[in-house]
Amino acid sequence: MKIAIIGAGAAGCFAAANISHTQGVEVAIFEKTAKVLQKVKVSGGGRCNVTHECFDVPELITRYPRGKQLLKRSLHKFGPAQTIEWFEKRGVKLKTETDGRMFPITDDSQTIIDAIWQEMMRRQVQMFYHKVVSSIEKLPSGMLCIQFADTSVYHADKVLIATGGFPKLEQYKWIQSLGHTIQPPVPSLFTFNLPKHPITELMGVSVPIATVKIAGTKIAQTGPVLITHWGMSGPAVLRTSAIAARELADRNYEFNAVINWLNDANDDTMFHMLAQLRREQGKQLVQNKNPFDLPRRLWEYQLQQCGITDTMRWGDLPAAAQNKLTEHLLRDTYAIKGKTTFKEEFVTCGGVTISEIDPQTLQSRILPGLYFAGEILDVDGITGGYNFQHAWSSAWIAAQNMISTTEGT
Repeated sequence: MKIAIIGAGAAGCFAAANISHTQGVEVAIFEKTAKVLQKVKVSGGGRCNVTHECFDVPELITRYPRGKQLLKRSLHKFGPAQTIEWFEKRGVKLKTETDGRMFPITDDSQTIIDAIWQEMMRRQVQMFYHKVVSSIEKLPSGMLCIQFADTSVYHADKVLIATGGFPKLEQYKWIQSLGHTIQPPVPSLFTFNLPKHPITELMGVSVPIATVKIAGTKIAQTGPVLITHWGMSGPAVLRTSAIAARELADRNYEFNAVINWLNDANDDTMFHMLAQLRREQGKQLVQNKNPFDLPRRLWEYQLQQCGITDTMRWGDLPAAAQNKLTEHLLRDTYAIKGKTTFKEEFVTCGGVTISEIDPQTLQSRILPGLYFAGEILDVDGITGGYNFQHAWSSAWIAAQNMISTTEGT
């Protein structure tokens, strides 16, 4: 049996690392570039955020804005616990950080790459580079014929498409020609641009826990927020961008983002806290008494925006200035104009419609013998290891189902 895998990214290589080479099974990976596992290499700042320490599948599924119907099956079969076990069996131990993200204890993505690569080589996987697919055709014999841009062909019994997501719809044409429907791709993980906004002068300032909301929607996420030289970033922003990906694309990335710098504080708690400050700290300068543990530069910036001078005391704070401060801390509104892709970790919302895929096997419902895994599917998660977990899960399931007999993992 001949199995062809298109794409040498996380899903493609992990699938190959889980297919037995016994009983005459031949596995070949076709990669359009000269490198393998490139997104694994750069992810997590070069440390590789392998997965997330969330073992409750219903809770885990909530971290994915799209693809829940497929994930209900795949994550039950191969979730974070199975991912941890797979790598540990190959000598790679993972560690959990305070926010639940999991990395190799080496803090080096090459550790993950080496584990997968060594397993591929042990299973005698063949690698072909600079191979761009032009089309796939079902032959009368039942074999699938892959035609490449260099005019070469490869005949396979089963084909796994694991190319990752494409940024442009036209790049999916060869998959559409097979009868599959493509959900138009739009970016999923991105930061918010604030061209020439004065807050960008605070670049490098971060707040450990704040809430980011898209004005006019119920979309909101809580977590660290980082001010950059171009606007707003950090996990809370990236998660918000993932959930709101299609809506923000429809708005051409022009929208209002509302930030509660105090996370879950509301008008009532602010009223009582400010009243207490006036009573008990009335002689203190507002600038010197920061009761909210905000970074000093951000605190001074907000006071300036509210017209609160450096000589003003809490006991003398006018009601109008107090109200303005409440508004700025709880509902700080920014007119976003544009986006910036988050480093090299480009993730797309969109891809092959999951209703056309059997969630039990990852096989196409339209073309028998054709399988899909990873980001090529219309599945994407928020930042935190979730997209890699989908890659491992879908690849493992596809690998188990492309042949009737597989080697134990």
